[in-house]
Amino acid sequence: MTEYDLIVIGGGPAGMASALSAHRKGVEKILIIERDRELGGILNQCIHSGFGLDTFQEELTGPEYAHRFIKKVFDEKIEYMPNTMVINLDSEEGTVSATVRNISHGEKIITAHAAVLAMGCREKPRGALNIPGSRPAGIFSAGTAQRYVNIEGKLPGNKIVILGSGDIGLIMARRLSLEGAKVECVAEIAPYSGGLRRNIVQCLFDYDIPLLLSHTVTNIHGRKRITGVTIQKVDENFKPINDTDKYYECDTLLLSVGLIPENELTAKTGAEMDPVTRGPKVNDKLMTTVQGVFACGNVLHVHDLVDNVTKEALKAGEYAADYVLYDEYEKKIPWGDAVRPPIPQKEKNTVPEDMDITHQVICVRCPNGCLITADDNMNISGNKCKRGEEYIINELTKPRRSISSTVSNSDPDHPRLPCKTKGDIPKDKIFDVMKEIIHLRHNGKAQPGDLLIENTADTGVDIVATGEV
Repeated sequence: MTEYDLIVIGGGPAGMASALSAHRKGVEKILIIERDRELGGILNQCIHSGFGLDTFQEELTGPEYAHRFIKKVFDEKIEYMPNTMVINLDSEEGTVSATVRNISHGEKIITAHAAVLAMGCREKPRGALNIPGSRPAGIFSAGTAQRYVNIEGKLPGNKIVILGSGDIGLIMARRLSLEGAKVECVAEIAPYSGGLRRNIVQCLFDYDIPLLLSHTVTNIHGRKRITGVTIQKVDENFKPINDTDKYYECDTLLLSVGLIPENELTAKTGAEMDPVTRGPKVNDKLMTTVQGVFACGNVLHVHDLVDNVTKEALKAGEYAADYVLYDEYEKKIPWGDAVRPPIPQKEKNTVPEDMDITHQVICVRCPNGCLITADDNMNISGNKCKRGEEYIINELTKPRRSISSTVSNSDPDHPRLPCKTKGDIPKDKIFDVMKEIIHLRHNGKAQPGDLLIENTADTGVDIVATGEV
């Protein structure tokens, strides 16, 4: 039996932030347990930019954001155990006992004075949708497809329909288009998109991908492999409307229909669950109803931004440290009332149908997705920050975009190396840049920022690595 002061279950952004916070408050023996082969969690496959605007005041890709925390974990010599699943978690008076299963060393029991749950969330499966049809190959959750493309370098299909317009679905529509697939449409059952407005613009409209609001898939065709889907318009009660069905030929259907906390292990602890968030109930110190077991990040409730996950996890680490370091903490003070963490109201994002494209743009520089207007004299209004002024001027005269992708890598354990343009490129050069990226074969080690292609496609912009090999 191995003993620690604190165990953190999950090595993604929430787990690493909580471990670092607890360590800086004085907790010495901390163990991060991660089921994947390396730290970083879901961020390792989120190669697109848009992370870190709040935490680091700059726009980073997922691997870059993760790398900054991984480096801190290494620098502070916090112990971590990869390739390990926690299969049971028991809390007894004064200790938390975890049964873990490691790929190399089998099962073992680890004890600690406290634990932080940071296992993240998972996607809703097809079974939650009740779509008629058989069970052909070619149906994936958007996150699974994202891992295939960005981590393993495998294209799930060539002609694709996406159900659900959450951010993962929108981002995968762009990603698959960049890799040469044809995305037929994105269907959304609600009358508005579930993703950020800037993602509607840069992931769909930039690639002429139709967004079908108030539509859903009502039938899946094909037996061995999916051959197509039927999509119908729905009414205000989300019921299909007769005689609105349309057949879309495709070999792949991606489902982007929502996320729920990864709550099986949480429920095993005996913690009370919140029926609204689907995560555990916690008090004002982010402790569950089980003594010494704290929760943060997407296992507590699904967050829109990783920066908000980090903020919450830093607090959870501090509270867990207090519990470990001060014997009287929570033993003389009752657990108190359940406190639901603030959950930002999702905006019902649409793009105005009457938008004047000669004078108006949706800014893609940050999650605000401002609708910015410029008159004939370039008097600008509607932007919430300075970046919007520069953006609308460029968008109306010489539109530019940044590109995130992956290159082939010789390391069999890391067959794809994430990369990005170090700056914006002309919008009409996107596929010229992608052609150079697709043909590049990288050999050897790499760190974020390493030069991969100089002056890609004669744009004056370099391609740099965003991950580590």
